[in-house]
Amino acid sequence: MRWKGALAILGLAVPVWAQVTPFAGPDVLTRGQTPAALATPQVDFRPFAEVSGVYDTGLAALITNDQGQLGGIGASGVEIAGGLSGTHSWRHTLLGLDYRGAYRHYDHKTYYDGADQSLRLELSQQLARHVTLALRENGGLFSRDFGLLGLPESVPFDPSSSYIPATDFLDNRTLYLSTQADLTIQKSARLSFDFGGDGFLARRRSTALYGVTGAGARGDVQYRLSRRTTIGASYQFTFFDYTKIFSGTDMHTAVGSYAVRINRSLEFTADAGIMWAETKFIQTVPLNPLVASLLGQSTGNVISHNLYRLPNFHARISRAFRNGLLFAGASRSMSPGNGLFLTSKVTSAFGGYTYTGLRRWSFSSEFSGDWNQSLANVIGGYQDYGGALRTSRQIGHAVYAFTAFSARRYSSAGFAGYNRPIYDARIGIGFSPGDTPLRAW
Repeated sequence: MRWKGALAILGLAVPVWAQVTPFAGPDVLTRGQTPAALATPQVDFRPFAEVSGVYDTGLAALITNDQGQLGGIGASGVEIAGGLSGTHSWRHTLLGLDYRGAYRHYDHKTYYDGADQSLRLELSQQLARHVTLALRENGGLFSRDFGLLGLPESVPFDPSSSYIPATDFLDNRTLYLSTQADLTIQKSARLSFDFGGDGFLARRRSTALYGVTGAGARGDVQYRLSRRTTIGASYQFTFFDYTKIFSGTDMHTAVGSYAVRINRSLEFTADAGIMWAETKFIQTVPLNPLVASLLGQSTGNVISHNLYRLPNFHARISRAFRNGLLFAGASRSMSPGNGLFLTSKVTSAFGGYTYTGLRRWSFSSEFSGDWNQSLANVIGGYQDYGGALRTSRQIGHAVYAFTAFSARRYSSAGFAGYNRPIYDARIGIGFSPGDTPLRAW
């Protein structure tokens, strides 16, 4: 009974870390879980440092050329990067951390020099035998967004379940923060309840682009039909508002969920339901000619208010190997846009493969695509899709060489200026203590 007061105050939740046995329950996507087969009780904290030569194309700020077109340049340079990744467990606590920071300088003075940083962190605390509290943090600074989100080994939650800008079009300084707090009550071996809260924001350096601030509350119930199968239902409320413009969105989402662990390494999880979205923004409209002549202006502002009912779904399939992970998924939901477009319907597809089975080699690949339909300030469709390939080879004790190549294309049938490809290539050398190659996620 004493936990009812805590629930009223916190309204929070996520799953228990204890899914590390060979036949633990399947991952539950509505709770942001990574594949249970990927979970490990401990991954040693492992630092790394890298120096690489880079070449980027399509670098573009919010500046047009003499013809009124968006400019874009290619530039080579050098990048210095470092970070720390790993987990540590105590009797009732587990900490997972993945941090990366980098400084990049191009061969001639450009607008694009600067530092990028990203942090993913989860702290899980078992408050009682059947009650667990988890805190998850995502944050970062970046100038160029490739929108590729993998499944990190050391932080056991899917980053796609938190707010991370993933469709930014311009190479503009962007700050993002996302925090989630969760409480899970394991009522019995089969039945569990989850309550959670979220907060997020994004700020962009350009005064022509919009920032966003949002929050949400959610809850679900999950029931283990068998050792391998879980079904459930969840509800989520989310709202977000924008900076520098009167505009915002309220969303209610109700879904049913299904998760199955087909064998020790193959899992499928999905949820599907309905989303009700209410958007509002200030719209400029032409005035009646008589009114315009009296007021001395031809346009006026009205508040545009729209209601949408949309199908909503998320799905992911994963296959864990002793030395790697293969995954793919798709989703349909609503997003705050990318600072250029506001509230948007988005259909996404993603996937990746990571392998560290060879003694000295590590490989990884990722792809993603987003098909968006803006509903607010500017009405229309916009898309982006891309991928990345990375490899590293250990060349000495704690020293490795690596190469990486990423590509992404933005396109739109309705907005001619939104069409452009970007590429990033790099080769370098790094240092990371350990007996196996650094996993290239």
